Amino acid sequence: MLRAGILNPSLNSLLARVRHTNTLVIADRGFPYWPLLETIDLTLVDNIPTVLQVLDALLPNFVIGKAWMAAEAREHNPAHVLQGFETRLGNLVFEPHVELKRRVPHAIGLIRTADTTQYANLVLESA
Repeated sequence: MLRAGILNPSLNSLLARVRHTNTLVIADRGFPYWPLLETIDLTLVDNIPTVLQVLDALLPNFVIGKAWMAAEAREHNPAHVLQGFETRLGNLVFEPHVELKRRVPHAIGLIRTADTTQYANLVLESA
């Protein structure tokens, strides 16, 4: 029985299959469904969990080479919200939301959160 770290067996299975330069998406609750992409839905109630909470759970065992977020996040969120992402992801690249969505079909999987933060979607590339 797992007693520490990520306890969700589906999420552990997905993470175990991510290899060098593969990408993984962590999305907010409004992110569209992608029928051909394995999705782990972690939503419970509004903002439990958030994208940052899921990212914090992944960081101890997931080496991130690159990270992308929608540029629109800068327009729709206060500075302290963006700082939370930038602090964790020093290599964060902002690009238009339509460009970010073009990366999604190439991902190994998508983790859906209950985050209500606008444009709080990340595409993470493993190092």
